[in-house]
Amino acid sequence: MPEHTFVIAEAGVNHNGSLAMALQLVDVAADAKADAVKFQTFKAAKLVTAQAAKADYQVTNMKEGGTQFGMLQALELSLADHDVLVRRCQERGIRFMSTAFDAESLAYLATLGMPAVKMPSGDITCGPLLLQAARLRQPLIVSTGMCTIAEIEDALGVIAFGLTRHGEPTGRADFLAAYCSAEGRRALEQHVTLLHCVTQYPAPPEAINLRAMATMASAFGLPVGYSDHTLGIEVSLAAVARGATVIEKHFTLDRALPGPDHAASLEPAELTQMVRSIRNIELALGAPIKAPAATEMPNRAVARRSVVAAHPIKQGTLFSAASFAMKRPGTGISPIDAWGLIGRPAVRDFDTDELIET
Repeated sequence: MPEHTFVIAEAGVNHNGSLAMALQLVDVAADAKADAVKFQTFKAAKLVTAQAAKADYQVTNMKEGGTQFGMLQALELSLADHDVLVRRCQERGIRFMSTAFDAESLAYLATLGMPAVKMPSGDITCGPLLLQAARLRQPLIVSTGMCTIAEIEDALGVIAFGLTRHGEPTGRADFLAAYCSAEGRRALEQHVTLLHCVTQYPAPPEAINLRAMATMASAFGLPVGYSDHTLGIEVSLAAVARGATVIEKHFTLDRALPGPDHAASLEPAELTQMVRSIRNIELALGAPIKAPAATEMPNRAVARRSVVAAHPIKQGTLFSAASFAMKRPGTGISPIDAWGLIGRPAVRDFDTDELIET
């Protein structure tokens, strides 16, 4: 069976603060047959200062300035809202996920039986939150947008420490020791998947560098997936063909809706097409063996050629190169064996185009 790429339909904050819209997003993701639908769990007051400016893409997409605080406060979902969303996911047969952006939110999400805890790119340097996530001892998906290899290694050191050590760290030396230990490496292999990512909405194709997935897999010996912020679905499909174990992709009910992420998101029909295409790619990847597929075996006789008489040949005549033509069907002697027939006598009379026998 082909490897199964875990597809996360990233609803994020594309509910615009509306539980009703969030429930619609669950239904869209379930209809598309994604493996999970993911939201974001935070309190604006615990995530940003009142003065923190919006990112340029947020200003562009929302067509207004202002602070992150005001934007994010309007996009919060209550814990009661989360409970409703979890129940809807259970009813629709899709896994619920959310990304936590503060300690209290992470502790709450850890009780919900999610398939993995997702750490966002922006928190790859937030050591305390990484440590808390690691100590949950649940599967971790760590996004690496804006990262250097060294920063990823630092984050993995914190996670390795959390997975293998008790007590509080005293500094980077503790993280390095945990990361370099055999115990730490085993723990990372058991718990962590990395996501290649480019943190721009939308991200231009020339910035993506999908080959970095192979670099990360080689450097860290961990499964690598891809969090896609490009427009369209082709880059996600290319990532699957290059071995992505996880695909995360933003989606929305309508790209024209106001909000920071709608413009870089898939609409429902596109999400469905992406999931369907990923499953077809998984089937097509198959095994690393070059051999005839069972379905093409009958076509060998139809598409290949045999050695046939180029003209009438009498029994006993010695074959020469001029005796032969190479024509379909491929049910007789293969043309690759024709040279071995030269100089041998015809075993019987052959008419033009008749399969040569020996």
